[in-house]
Amino acid sequence: MRPANLKTRIFLDGGSLDETKQVLSLLGFLDGQTTNPTLLSKNPGIRERLEGGERLKESELIDFYRDLVKRVAAMVPEGSVSIEVYAEGATRAEAMLEQGREMFRWIPNAHIKFPTSAEGLKAASIAISEGIRVNMTLCFSQSQAAAVYVATRGAGRGNVFVSPFVGRLDDRGENGMDVIANIIRMYGKGDGHVEVLTASVRRPDHLLAGIKLGSDIVTAPLEVLKDWGERGLPLPDADYRYEARGLKPIPYREIDLSKDWHDYDISHELTDRGVERFSKDWNSLIR
Repeated sequence: MRPANLKTRIFLDGGSLDETKQVLSLLGFLDGQTTNPTLLSKNPGIRERLEGGERLKESELIDFYRDLVKRVAAMVPEGSVSIEVYAEGATRAEAMLEQGREMFRWIPNAHIKFPTSAEGLKAASIAISEGIRVNMTLCFSQSQAAAVYVATRGAGRGNVFVSPFVGRLDDRGENGMDVIANIIRMYGKGDGHVEVLTASVRRPDHLLAGIKLGSDIVTAPLEVLKDWGERGLPLPDADYRYEARGLKPIPYREIDLSKDWHDYDISHELTDRGVERFSKDWNSLIR
């Protein structure tokens, strides 16, 4: 069961209902789930059809996605399920919004994932004004997180997540957990309307470090949550220290949160690559 002094919410990062069931059984609780096109492409039902040489019509894939998140949402009714819009590098905010509005109607506990790009931020700003909860994904810098904060200003707490991707920064030799720490520190000076969701978790120590830093949410794949559960759901104590393993530090920057969101440097090659990867995985399923 949930540790009594655990304040961080725990999400599953997965696209399979079976994984949701496993985590609920193993941990005894689950606060939500994050999904994306790559995770959807790994769903056993999708894989079975692909391995049989079949591709789906786009309408069939959307129906599959809708059915999956409805089932997941019913299993975590008090939590949140993040649903990602389809976006390529050239996708405009209006197209993202059109998808987001439809997806938000699928379930009562949805957060719609937009990329932390210029068009994604534009879409999110309008979505928030329409009462749509958002999760800004593919965030890799403190400056991007500042833009998310400003673009969604006025939203109620719980309506906006920002998802910094730890593992993908680690992959290129940078300490991804520094970005989490830096964003949490920066947001401490604000009104608290954006919650930090530690994403791209690869190892058990990413999970523990996110909890230690005070991340509002940590989303982790089945194997990490399984490891945590099998070890009895340990929490970091006062002496816990995250081992960066030789990764290059990412220093904290003083950033003014009172500017217009367009004034922040939101460019990041990993955001561009992430959008490309997600769109490629989505398109690989469609005939």
